[in-house]
Amino acid sequence: MPLLSAAMTGALSASAVRTGALSAPSVISSALPAPSVISSAGAAAVAAAVERSLAFSELWYWFLLMAVVCYFIGCFNFAVLIARFKHKDVHKIGSGNPGTMNISREFGLKVGLVNFLLDACKGGIPALISYFVFRSYVFAGTNVVISDFTRYFCGVCVIIGHIWPVTMKFKGGKGIASTLGLFWFCISCETWWYFFIMFALLLFGVVGYIAYTEWGSMGSLLGVTGFSVWQGLMFFFRYEAEIANGWVIACFMMLLALNVLTWFAHRKNLVRLYAGEEHRTSVRKLSHGKRGMKNM
Repeated sequence: MPLLSAAMTGALSASAVRTGALSAPSVISSALPAPSVISSAGAAAVAAAVERSLAFSELWYWFLLMAVVCYFIGCFNFAVLIARFKHKDVHKIGSGNPGTMNISREFGLKVGLVNFLLDACKGGIPALISYFVFRSYVFAGTNVVISDFTRYFCGVCVIIGHIWPVTMKFKGGKGIASTLGLFWFCISCETWWYFFIMFALLLFGVVGYIAYTEWGSMGSLLGVTGFSVWQGLMFFFRYEAEIANGWVIACFMMLLALNVLTWFAHRKNLVRLYAGEEHRTSVRKLSHGKRGMKNM
């Protein structure tokens, strides 16, 4: 396997240094990619990865496997499962959308929170697994950590599966909860305490906006875009010296794809919002036990 061969190569190089077959400077210079300026936020990850680089020819089948597995993970819809547990068809209640917002309006905030957390984990856990697998590797000839790309590549595939699931005749949810969960997990990979900052932003930023305006779709979309900008800025400062590199551009494209997918999935909501006909979501009424779209 390429990952194993890379590790063996590093071990052999270290052994050669100890036995005097190679000088330490020659081993280090051959292992290190071209120098570049990297921000302190990503320095630790790059430092851990510089001795293990992989070419695309060694990775393509991993990408294919991740795409297929993550797509089918996305196809599993928790809103449908929760509604069936309540002896309901999620497509025939409320807005008909199999997502967190509709579940919250029909079954209450507590059930909606359960749905959100499950969808958030669906979006975040595959990305987190790819982070731990590839965080110690860089793309050959670059300083780009492979996990910076795979985290969001996995996320995009999950969201595609959520919006267009083959198991539901390609009529799924809108991907907001899974996308927010993806950012929650992925940004927390940068620094562990970002996990709590992300939680606060989700609670007081996204939920706070929805509670104030009662526009659930717009609050959710602004949350996705805001977190995309945050991650994008971290990528920019980390890879500023090689910003034109194809893999750096690919990382930004993944962030763009998440926004295109979620905003496109909400196109009808945006039209209704512009026309003043969008369904309202009153957090206050939901917290007092009100149910159904007519009571919002």
